[in-house]
Amino acid sequence: MTEAEELPQAPEQARTVFGEFFPEAVRYAELLADAGVKRGLIGPREVPRLWERHLLNCAVLSEVVPEGVTVCDVGSGAGLPGIPLALVRPDLKITLLEPLLRRTNFLQEVVELLGLDHVTVVRGRAEEMLGKVPPVHVVTARAVAPLDRLAGWGVPLLRPYGEMLALKGDTAEEEIQGARAALSKLGVVGTSVLQVGEGIVDPLSTVVRVEVGESPGGVRFAAKRAKAARTSRTRRRR
Repeated sequence: MTEAEELPQAPEQARTVFGEFFPEAVRYAELLADAGVKRGLIGPREVPRLWERHLLNCAVLSEVVPEGVTVCDVGSGAGLPGIPLALVRPDLKITLLEPLLRRTNFLQEVVELLGLDHVTVVRGRAEEMLGKVPPVHVVTARAVAPLDRLAGWGVPLLRPYGEMLALKGDTAEEEIQGARAALSKLGVVGTSVLQVGEGIVDPLSTVVRVEVGESPGGVRFAAKRAKAARTSRTRRRR
């Protein structure tokens, strides 16, 4: 690595956030700075700010994730926010969903190396996973797509009354306004913008919370969900 690409020492906030899993967080940061860059999963210019902009920014998402739930990290990429969330919250059962093979290979290596027994890596596109992965309480995402498109992929994967938590930037409110029609069709019953990471990250991490009612995905996905359930029952009987 050049000097500009050196991984900085972990800040004190990282020790606070990751606690007993701080050594695993350091190892993950080292993997991102090395193999992550070499495989094109993150840009070399991101290495100096891996801790503040990426690991800590994602880890504080844990503040708004309920205890003991199932989580699907859509478009997990290099494992953000799924891996930091898994390190902070061993009570969660997390699926890292990613369509690209080189990324799922990296994610599987990270999960095994860090001993994350509560994390599963699945290769596939979110829009093709209905009926193939169990519905979850929470869908997470970061820098995947605009909110209307992201909701179309993530909301159908939720259980009734679940929620999608998307890390977004300064345009979070605008994205919600622009996506209202699409969200309504998907059975969304509530949206809000949350700020998390007080005392840990500056600026605070912005999270868009999308809550669904009893029919995640709305009418559009009701038939697909029923068909997927019938197919699953048929497979079990064979």
